[in-house]
Amino acid sequence: MGDIAMTTPPDQGGAKPAMRPARPEFSSGPCAKRPGWSPENLASAVLGRSHRSKVGKARLKEAIDRTREVLEVPEDYLVGIVPGSDTGAVEMAMWSMLGPKPVQLLAFESFGKDWVTDVVKQLKLDAEVLDAPYGKLPDLTRVRPDADLVFTWNGTTSGVRVPNADFISAERTGVVICDATSAAFAQPLDWAKLDAVTFSWQKALGGEAAHGVLILSPRAVARLESYSPPWPMPKLFRMTKGGKVNREIFEGATINTPSMLCVEDYLDALAWAQRIGGLPELQRRADQNLAVLAAWTQRTPWVSFLAEDPDTVSNTSVCLKVIDPRVTGLPEDAQADFAKKLASALEKEGVALDVGGYRDAPPGLRIWCGATVETSDIEALTPWLDWAFATVIADLTAA
Repeated sequence: MGDIAMTTPPDQGGAKPAMRPARPEFSSGPCAKRPGWSPENLASAVLGRSHRSKVGKARLKEAIDRTREVLEVPEDYLVGIVPGSDTGAVEMAMWSMLGPKPVQLLAFESFGKDWVTDVVKQLKLDAEVLDAPYGKLPDLTRVRPDADLVFTWNGTTSGVRVPNADFISAERTGVVICDATSAAFAQPLDWAKLDAVTFSWQKALGGEAAHGVLILSPRAVARLESYSPPWPMPKLFRMTKGGKVNREIFEGATINTPSMLCVEDYLDALAWAQRIGGLPELQRRADQNLAVLAAWTQRTPWVSFLAEDPDTVSNTSVCLKVIDPRVTGLPEDAQADFAKKLASALEKEGVALDVGGYRDAPPGLRIWCGATVETSDIEALTPWLDWAFATVIADLTAA
């Protein structure tokens, strides 16, 4: 993985590959539906009924229970469905828990930087920001055991992930808030090191958007019950009642009205995950998808992973950069335009949809390789990536 010896390939002309991906949905959120998905799978959704009815709460509780089973969440952790997707879940945790201890944040991609804005500019806490440019991780040896920590396990917009949680002390006294939205169901999460874990099922398993999941350790519960923040707390963020965690939230009584159609879709994805072999198989599928792209980058001189360290390359939101000198020698705006033309060429052919890099990230492509994507589609995609490059570079050199 990473940069390889540079040779300039001959341009390929306009020949198009014979095979096409059966499913061209490679978006990093909302992500591809699970294989075999159909709207008919949602026929048992609780529609036209209150989410607080007996049957409605039962479906929400089933979603919570199946989440625990598939993700192998410890029994003494709480699992809740919350509003506002992953963003809502992260902000609930930060606004409810941060304040009594020093705070550190890891910022190595767009969403990690968003959490810095929340903590520093909105909550106005004197936090230490450990940052790194796109493609790299911050210096993890600087993480303190006596401070609260906020970080993304997998940088959705950079394609960089932490390889493990060894940098978090087992003797820590602070709480660890982990945004795991593009890591859950694909990368092994070290639950013993994490206290508030968040994700949205529209990334993790290709569910429909707007809902988040918040998982709390006993340490996080203790913080919630021992600390009352000094700032006003919006209703959507309130997780305590009478000084105790409101356990009903983690048993299916959501804070606001959820879409029961989306809940049914999530249940369908969880049931699929269990049928194919649970968490080990989900992780294997994502790893296999990454392996196909890794092998392709090794033999393809015009492209490389944005992640510089092979141990940190994401197996979900895989970010690619163009390293051909005819492109890297261009002004930054022209490089961005080249990357947009690559994504556009792929979309016009209907072989890869929504694969442009994130708007704040360096120019490039981003290909979702999570478990709901079939490896055969990644294999069919790589010749089209070469075709798109050859087509766009030919136009560039002819101009």
